[in-house]
Amino acid sequence: MIILPFLSPAATLENAGSKGASLARLTRLGLPVPPGFIIMTDAYRTFVAVNNLTGVITASIMGIAADDAAQLELASGKIRAAFSVGKVPGQIAQAVSEGYLALNPQVGVDRSSLVSVAVRSSATTEDLPELSSAGQQDTYLNVVGEVHLLKSIVDCWSSLWTARAIGYRVRNAIPHFDAAMAVIVQLMVPSEISGVLFTANPLTGLLSESVIDATFGLGEALVSGQVEPDHYVVESLSGAIHGITLGAKEMSTRSKTGGGVENVREEAAGRQTLSDDQIRKVVAVGQQIQKEYGFPQDIEWAFADGELFLLQTRPITSLFPVPRVSFDPLIVWFSLGAVQGLVGPMTPLGQESILRVVLGTGKRLGIKIKYEEQNLFGVAGERIWVKISDLVRNPLGNRIFGSFLGFLEPSVRQILRLLVNDPRLGAGKGRFRFSTLRRLLGLFLPIIP
Repeated sequence: MIILPFLSPAATLENAGSKGASLARLTRLGLPVPPGFIIMTDAYRTFVAVNNLTGVITASIMGIAADDAAQLELASGKIRAAFSVGKVPGQIAQAVSEGYLALNPQVGVDRSSLVSVAVRSSATTEDLPELSSAGQQDTYLNVVGEVHLLKSIVDCWSSLWTARAIGYRVRNAIPHFDAAMAVIVQLMVPSEISGVLFTANPLTGLLSESVIDATFGLGEALVSGQVEPDHYVVESLSGAIHGITLGAKEMSTRSKTGGGVENVREEAAGRQTLSDDQIRKVVAVGQQIQKEYGFPQDIEWAFADGELFLLQTRPITSLFPVPRVSFDPLIVWFSLGAVQGLVGPMTPLGQESILRVVLGTGKRLGIKIKYEEQNLFGVAGERIWVKISDLVRNPLGNRIFGSFLGFLEPSVRQILRLLVNDPRLGAGKGRFRFSTLRRLLGLFLPIIP
């Protein structure tokens, strides 16, 4: 098998790359992803093998240093030049042709009016929670016809060997030949408005806020930093818009007739890209995606003919790590290090020692939970976090927690007071069980003098 449709459950990180696997996942969820297909990583490996490129790659990168910009550029140029003269094996070209024509049902065998597609790289080492190599590989927009499509695919494959990508792998000790490239071929969306949604605020770290950057035309000018976009800050669950800042939007990227794109000057500083309803629609879809992945997302989207389309999603890697996020139901995690002002990370031995002491105390309360199965504590960023939402929902636990707040540092105390008063938490409205009181008395009475 050479290509996979977006609906295929067989798309994985290993055979479809991170971007391809995510687009397939979004498609299976029924979200508005433009139709397309994935050229699997095996096709890349076959192209490399058939054209004897391994030797060229090995010789070009041997002994290269991550901070030697000149050598990185030289190595990249040699490798990409070798890719550009390589021949695409017939079975791969045939599969791509069939997949492309399937996106043209109204055209059939008439190839004089084929639709345009976007050709996107999807490396196995990009857009991961622990690694982010976004922007290192290439994307080609408004590609029309099979000849141009095959050339764009080869160029995507070779972009696994850009200077930035080579240097990134060296710096992060990623074996070069462990990486592979899938390619996404997707119907081109004639975007009237494009942008990026962050389902958490990347500037403040606030997980309850979403941030949108939006511009007119295709999103290429925005993601490449060529345009100052409109900026929207939104309360994620309620949809309340906290702030709107209009950008200059002096340029837009537009599709050209016959293929390719061009930058066009705009007079759009005074025009708002998105209506309030569109802002809330983007945020709501973002929350659905975040819930599916269980982690804040960086999502590229576009509006065409008034319809919202999703172009890709990836984890936000700039946030401080916290345990699994949930706003529905609301879960509140508290860092144990904040109690004693222990702001630094804990060693793995320290983490396990503390957790085993706490769980051992739980056994005195009659709570027998295995270390591997407990979900009250989490470890993120080498800190121990405790889930306090269930505690403050309990009437007795809420009183104990209220007393505990008095011992905390003032700023931490103020933040927690705001959190426990959030109506979504239902503080003190849970069920009180006398068995809980009996367990507490059983723990503390023996040690009271």
